[in-house]
Amino acid sequence: MIRKALTKDAKEILAIINFFANSGKMLPRSINEIYENIRDFIVYEIDGEIVGVSSLHIDWDDLAEIRSLAVKEKNSGKGIGSEMTRECMREAKEMGIKRVFTLTYVPEFFKRLGFKIVDN
Repeated sequence: MIRKALTKDAKEILAIINFFANSGKMLPRSINEIYENIRDFIVYEIDGEIVGVSSLHIDWDDLAEIRSLAVKEKNSGKGIGSEMTRECMREAKEMGIKRVFTLTYVPEFFKRLGFKIVDN
């Protein structure tokens, strides 16, 4: 089940993100960053356990970024990351945002979901 994150989820969100950050697979976040941006986050729960996180950060009137997409290793390969990405895209569309990007160390994942690699 995907739902909007609550403040009580912040420490678990941080733990999931920083697990991958510690292995060089994504950027680390501080607990302060999580709390400041908690409204951007969604979580994926299975039987009350948060197993995935992602956020949609609004950058401009028609531009948003998918950030901090992470799924616990034991739940990897089950389509959870794809579902969360699609939920971020649905939310962006609902808000009238036409362009969504991500900065990632795993571009192939996002390419499979229709994202394109662009030069800066």
